[in-house]
Amino acid sequence: MCKHTPRCPSADSPDREAAHVVAAHPEQVWSLLCNAVLLFDDTGELLPDSQIITPHRPLAAATA
Repeated sequence: MCKHTPRCPSADSPDREAAHVVAAHPEQVWSLLCNAVLLFDDTGELLPDSQIITPHRPLAAATA
């Protein structure tokens, strides 16, 4: 699917979120990346093989 040079990371790559956005739907809180990953605003992902990646936002640092 990716036609960029250099090619975007594949869907099974650890840096898959670095792929280019090919369709953005902020009103529905998701974007389609050129590696066919659906990326949600809460940082959750749906991979092309239907695997779900749970949201992984960094936790806020605890303040004392």
